[in-house]
Amino acid sequence: MNPTSFLLILTGVLLNAAAQLLLKAGTNAVGAFSFTAGNILPIGLKIATQPPIMGGLACYAVSVVVWIMALSRVEVSIAYPMLSIGYVVNAVAAWYLFGENLSVSRLIGIGIIILGVYIVSRS
Repeated sequence: MNPTSFLLILTGVLLNAAAQLLLKAGTNAVGAFSFTAGNILPIGLKIATQPPIMGGLACYAVSVVVWIMALSRVEVSIAYPMLSIGYVVNAVAAWYLFGENLSVSRLIGIGIIILGVYIVSRS
């Protein structure tokens, strides 16, 4: 894989990870909720007007464009497993930003993901 292709894949993955983190930040601001017939509009508007959620959706939109560019250069059987890097980024960022648990079993899983991505990228 050439450096440009890898950079496109990595950019797409990081944008996707940023989108997830922004969506989480937005939902943290809103709090736990459920949609019912009576509250779908007020809750929907509250969610839709959260700046982190708008930012997360924008990151998703840009990541789709970047991902399409990456797929035009790299086989999907190589590119798609690279999305697993996002799991690693999100786990560490969620621990740092939101105080989420990063247990030993999760760290072992992250290590396995990193090893798998490395093996796929070398093939």
